Amino acid sequence: MKYVGVVGASGYAGAELLRLLAGHPEMEVSVATAGANAGQRVGDLHPSLVSYGELALQETSARHLSGLDLVFIALPHGQSCALVSDLDPTQAVVDLGADFRLSDPAAWTKYYGGNHAGTWAYGLPELPGQRARLAGNHRVANPGCYATAIQLALAPLIHAGLVSARDIVIVAASGTSGAGRRASEHLFASEVMGSMSSYKQAGAHQHIPEIEQGLSMAGGVPVNLGFTPLLAPMSRGILATCTALVNPGTDTPMVRECLQAAYDSEAFVMVRQDQWPQTSSVLGTNMTVIQGAVDSHSGRVTVVSALDNLGKGAAGQAIQNANLILGISETAGLPREGVAP
Repeated sequence: MKYVGVVGASGYAGAELLRLLAGHPEMEVSVATAGANAGQRVGDLHPSLVSYGELALQETSARHLSGLDLVFIALPHGQSCALVSDLDPTQAVVDLGADFRLSDPAAWTKYYGGNHAGTWAYGLPELPGQRARLAGNHRVANPGCYATAIQLALAPLIHAGLVSARDIVIVAASGTSGAGRRASEHLFASEVMGSMSSYKQAGAHQHIPEIEQGLSMAGGVPVNLGFTPLLAPMSRGILATCTALVNPGTDTPMVRECLQAAYDSEAFVMVRQDQWPQTSSVLGTNMTVIQGAVDSHSGRVTVVSALDNLGKGAAGQAIQNANLILGISETAGLPREGVAP
């Protein structure tokens, strides 16, 4: 058994980590920490988490995390690096925040502000060549939720040279849990119910440099994209509609064959041939569902991907990466079957 800690257990991603780890056959949560909620029991904040309901939340400090086999950090962006600097440098860590995702310090400063903390191995195993790059690393930066959905949709096509890397446009909708648990007026039910809205428009979203970095690495060419995120009236889920100018000769069968070949052996990515993705089918899972087709009229490909932003977009993916770090089966403890209706 591997003993792990969850930092930031009072938030949505931290709670999802606890939910999934409660059913993990080879990991056990020894320590869960929080900020202002330290001293409370997990069950006081998350009544649904019966397995760890009596576990007391500790203050977030390296002292409480010492000796664990692995630490999951689910803190707001910019807060992980201070804690990491106090941990044993040999301790395995999966960071769900953005602190160690970017390789370009200038991009970090532009989109997040402050000093760049460094770059860790990027934890999206399904990207071309990425699983090999993860081998032997004990510090992994977990990707962002939008970044995961978009990269999985487009990376195989860019890698195969089927689409232009300089003409990519994405519109993606996310559930409200993607904004975290902190109270915010624009996330009140009366503001969200029955409405959709865009936010961080015109190139302002912080996942843009992460997406461009990953797709550029996958394709070996510079990537430029436009991204408009939407807030959808649902608690969890992402639906990303990704379009790109196709290169001459690319048609729908080629696109679908490329996606199928890229993910045919992947446990957590399914390419649909008969229906387009919907968020309800991936609720509570570590799955991403993808479908693509070429619009011959516009000369563009459309690839739609759906995932659970708290699953494959955060906690599920973090456990997938932890499995790889600890030498456990990559699929251990991770659900593929959705919850419906």
